[in-house]
Amino acid sequence: MAKRQEPSDSNSHLSSRTKKMMSWHPQYRSSKFRHVFGKPASKENCYDCVPITRSVHDNHFCAVNPHFIAVVTECAGGGAFLVIPIHQTGKLDPHYPKICGHKGNVLDIKWNPFDDFVIASCSEDATIKIWDIPKQLLSRNITASRKELLGHARRVGLLEWHPTAANILFSTGYDYKLMIWNLDTKESVILNPVKTIDFHQDVILSMSFNTDGSLLATTCKDRKIRIFDPRAGTVLQEASYKSHRANKVLFLGNMKKLLSTGTSRWNNRQIALWNEDDLSVPLIEEDLDGSSGVLFPFYDSDTNMLYVVGKGDGNIRYYEISADKPHLNYLTEYRSYLPQKGIGIMPKRGLDVSSCEIFRFYKLITTKGLIEPISMIVPRRSESYQEDIYPLTAGVQPALTAQEWLSGMNKGPLLISLRPGSDLVNSQRKFPERTLPNSVPLESNRYQDRIERKTAFEDAKMPYRFQDERESRKGMDQLQEDRKAWLSNGFDPFECPPPKTENELLHMFYRQQEEIRRLRELVNQREVQVKQLELEIKNIHMSSGTY
Repeated sequence: MAKRQEPSDSNSHLSSRTKKMMSWHPQYRSSKFRHVFGKPASKENCYDCVPITRSVHDNHFCAVNPHFIAVVTECAGGGAFLVIPIHQTGKLDPHYPKICGHKGNVLDIKWNPFDDFVIASCSEDATIKIWDIPKQLLSRNITASRKELLGHARRVGLLEWHPTAANILFSTGYDYKLMIWNLDTKESVILNPVKTIDFHQDVILSMSFNTDGSLLATTCKDRKIRIFDPRAGTVLQEASYKSHRANKVLFLGNMKKLLSTGTSRWNNRQIALWNEDDLSVPLIEEDLDGSSGVLFPFYDSDTNMLYVVGKGDGNIRYYEISADKPHLNYLTEYRSYLPQKGIGIMPKRGLDVSSCEIFRFYKLITTKGLIEPISMIVPRRSESYQEDIYPLTAGVQPALTAQEWLSGMNKGPLLISLRPGSDLVNSQRKFPERTLPNSVPLESNRYQDRIERKTAFEDAKMPYRFQDERESRKGMDQLQEDRKAWLSNGFDPFECPPPKTENELLHMFYRQQEEIRRLRELVNQREVQVKQLELEIKNIHMSSGTY
């Protein structure tokens, strides 16, 4: 019987060496986000027939908040973008109003994180404009901005709001300058920024703040990553690593790390992880593929998840970031055959916590004129609120005023709970109604007619005073209940698109019939009251002998 051959010493030494190397990298890793999956919205919940821009600029071209989705659009004779109510899905009217005050193509748009009805835009015409968006449905093109910032000598390519201070806006232009603007002024035209940073040697490609906004990281066309104090204008760290040509950079929350996307020496798309305090050599470099599109990174500091979206392809890769080695843990990939031109993300306070949604993208598909929402969902069987995947997150209240931040103060974001019914969630500011000074009427007045019909309809439903106090109270209670039913998440159903299915159409028809019946009863009661009053007046006149 043959004797089994024992392993040689060299093999045994190799085996022990391999075990030693793999001791910090477990084969199976426990994570509550291992099974996160991407769920695209159904066709009726997408935004169709949207004229998405065909600009070759490497930007997101889309900005989202819980009320609106803004997207840069094609426009002849200047630049424009659309602002669509977030619930107004389906086909977009070709005459839908635009925000069209720029003389050149719009390159970037960003919502104010502390005011859901204020948006900033920058353009090839070297200007930055701040716009007020009305709460009601747009009926005309908006051409007059609230503020105009004039400081750049060439086109303005990027915008970023400060994450914790109110009314502080950062801009970068093709004049190689980064400017800091204080919008907390009464002037409608601001000619000079509060700070100009001009040590970059080429066009700035991206910028990212740390959690409290005390540091800013940028990537430049010279392929260097810089970390600096924006108020002092002094560079703290600079990376000139030759093997990684950085394009986009991102602070990873409180992890004391940065992530950059770019290309390797062999022109492979690559991501790199850096220590915030030492940019000489990256902690990790990982090649992804050989495509040429830019990689947009997005980081969720609540879940420590990193999403990497490729321009020109339909894939979204996602990772989990950890403080221990290996810092970058690949989870899986969402795949689609439809390439994305740009991408927008919903703030955490706008997510659907009942379906365990932890992130939501808005994918711009130029070839189909489509905006497709994609929800990242943690599969859970329980329908209750999952507190472990929804920690406290940044809210809508600024932690600092503009002057406090400019004077040197630093504060982290004010946190809120996403639990339904939480007082903190409901403590959002009530934004004042704004009037638009100059507007250009559309060829079609469909939206104005809809608003007028809505106003007339609501006026007809004002409560009447009944002779019987009990009937009056009952009618008022009924109107309050109906009003609560009409309003959902702060939106009036009259501002939503028409029903898309036969069942929805029938449901709306029956509701309208019920409303008509109830209004007829009120009118009949009113007529009875009028007749009674006429009889009483007649009796009074007869008794007094003056009739």
